[in-house]
Amino acid sequence: MNVNSVEKKEKSTAEITVAITAEEFEAAVNKAYMRARGSIAIPGFRKGKAPRKVIEGMYGANVFYEDALDVVSPEALQFAVDSEKLELVGRPAIMDFNMAEDKSVTVKYLVSLYPVVTMGEYKGVSAEKPAAEVTEDDVNADVEAARKRNARIQTAERAAAMGDTANIDYEGFLDGVPFQGGKDEKYDLNLGSHQFVPGFEEQVVGMSAGEEKDIDITFPENYTPELAGKAVVFHVKCNEVKENILPELDDEFAKDVSEFDTLDAYKASIRERLEKQKAESAERTFKAAVMDKVLDGMTCDVPDAMVEARVDSTIEQYRFNMQQQGVTLEQYMSMMGSTVEDFKKSMAPSALKNIRTGLALEKIAELEGIEATDEDIDAEYKATAERYGVDEELARKSISKEDISAQIRSRKAEELVFAEAKVEEKAEA
Repeated sequence: MNVNSVEKKEKSTAEITVAITAEEFEAAVNKAYMRARGSIAIPGFRKGKAPRKVIEGMYGANVFYEDALDVVSPEALQFAVDSEKLELVGRPAIMDFNMAEDKSVTVKYLVSLYPVVTMGEYKGVSAEKPAAEVTEDDVNADVEAARKRNARIQTAERAAAMGDTANIDYEGFLDGVPFQGGKDEKYDLNLGSHQFVPGFEEQVVGMSAGEEKDIDITFPENYTPELAGKAVVFHVKCNEVKENILPELDDEFAKDVSEFDTLDAYKASIRERLEKQKAESAERTFKAAVMDKVLDGMTCDVPDAMVEARVDSTIEQYRFNMQQQGVTLEQYMSMMGSTVEDFKKSMAPSALKNIRTGLALEKIAELEGIEATDEDIDAEYKATAERYGVDEELARKSISKEDISAQIRSRKAEELVFAEAKVEEKAEA
């Protein structure tokens, strides 16, 4: 064999042409014959005993060529990969196959190459960090949410208003005909919760117990195909209007909803929790901005095959999760007014970003000489086993040492980037 050419193309793809000698192809043809002869019946011969020349005489000299190509093409590609020291991703494709008069063969492959990464700045990258300030309004909003969660519900002798719960019977009609899934009785609708189609809850507002009315609604264009964009009429009867009676804002309320004896202590605990949450959120936002700048300065041509493989892997995880809930991914997407194909397309940008992030960290680890020690690897296996509640030995069998080591190196590279990052002063408005 001989590698005639390796022609690099865009998006980390390449066309590889390999020459296969007549003797090598003849050996592949003979292998194909040996594999196939047991299933070929020739008159005058027991099944599997017909000589190759007889079979070729009956079916043509090239009868085994396609199977021979299946035999020799992986060997030829591996020869090229080893000779040229290439690293492939995804599945290669045969673009062309030519046979010369002397029965030597050339095969042209289209392959995706593991992308070459060139890093820009990754140390001392600066980015803005949001303020983690907690205001009195933030604390009061949290307290109000707790009051609403602990509200007492009672019947209101008045028309329904936003924030009330309306107990209703309803039935939907499309062109005067009831449609499937458009009917329910004694349904508690929280007005303002946006549980129903836009415009529905707003028209229930103002109804009193015992009142009936028709509500005109047009379904959104991204709704289920049967109703998308359709104008329908809901006949609604209001059975009861219920209002929320909020508890008094005092020390007794604080005792009821928390471990604290006073309202001031309860509010102080809320402030402390919100400050921690905002600080963590600000840190995540800062780190995301830093990594975005690192990626902006990186040169890397990711092949489509890597993105497709990442998307397919994620799709299969979604499919498994849906099956655990007794529904197929196709059914779930239909309920969401979408399709699996549209879902895959929507995932491609995030898959590409995740791949670029992984490649950047891998390259930084290489440039910085970051390694995973035996102690690091042992600790990672132990943590993984505890995280998933399995025996550590099972974790070691399930995840290769190479994968664990790669995870550790990437994490250390990420820690280096963030440790060196600088908070950018926000310009005055």
